[in-house]
Amino acid sequence: MPIFKTPNFDFLRWRWHAFGVSALIIAAGVAVLVVRGGLPLGLDFSGGTQIIVEFEQPAGEGAVRQALDAIEEKVVQQYGDAVDNAILVRLPQAGPEVGTSLEEGANAVVGALRESDLGGFEIIGQELVGPVIGEELRQRGINAFVFAMIGILIYISLRFRFSFAVGAVVAVAHDILVTVSMLTFLGYDLSLNVVAAMLTITGYSVNDSIVIFDRVRENLRLMRRDQFDRVVNKSINQTLGRTIITSGTTGFAVLALYLFGGEVLRGFAFTMLVGVATGTYSTIFIAATIAILITQGRAERRARADTLPAAGTPAAQRARDARPKRQRRRARA
Repeated sequence: MPIFKTPNFDFLRWRWHAFGVSALIIAAGVAVLVVRGGLPLGLDFSGGTQIIVEFEQPAGEGAVRQALDAIEEKVVQQYGDAVDNAILVRLPQAGPEVGTSLEEGANAVVGALRESDLGGFEIIGQELVGPVIGEELRQRGINAFVFAMIGILIYISLRFRFSFAVGAVVAVAHDILVTVSMLTFLGYDLSLNVVAAMLTITGYSVNDSIVIFDRVRENLRLMRRDQFDRVVNKSINQTLGRTIITSGTTGFAVLALYLFGGEVLRGFAFTMLVGVATGTYSTIFIAATIAILITQGRAERRARADTLPAAGTPAAQRARDARPKRQRRRARA
């Protein structure tokens, strides 16, 4: 059963407002990144030691941080819900011997907690990642995203038009920038799970754009006398029901994962939630707008070229003679 009966919303009327909102969010995210010195890297990329401690009695971050006062560089934060009494302790990589340094850091944390008056505790998670592995994982994540963008650009250019490909790539870049901004606002780390979610967002956003562009291609054959922006707007309305159903079902599934998937998957689920929302939004307002601007720009250039008289014709001679003398001398030179 269709959600809408012949929808006829003027989406392109609000495209510049949408561009303004996106620019504001991205600019705010960049400002926060500059103030904080960049997006915090998770253990997967930065390397180091990460220990998750579950206490038998309630223990806050301040008490744990005070117990680990002898350890200079550390990050102490709540892990999961406060009722779980779980604390995450992260230590950066230090020392020439990677394995020895990581193991010593973990032992130092456990020893300091045992000597404190925080009560009994249990180590429920521990990760040791060297800096070489972290650097390699970071480079692979960057390469995966770059190759994905190149593949998308080539595929859509061959399958549809180059203007559609540029619109899709710009929309994906917009989705990634908005998602990174939201991760920055809420203090999430950049981990492998987050990178995997961003690559998933890339595929989701492109798939939604392809559906609309495919309808645009069909309508171009039926609406040859209409302007290109009207064809695009009608195509968005025709696929609106499908877009809402797809985004809604995906969004509910990811929301359930965010609420009940646990702390390990929370960064992935949050990234996916933001990505689904921005992917739907950018397909309608960003990708379509970029495709319209490029297509209309090409059409205007062709129209101006068609109106110019051919070289050597009487009309071209009259046009040349009508130019000021200074321009004619420059042309002869």
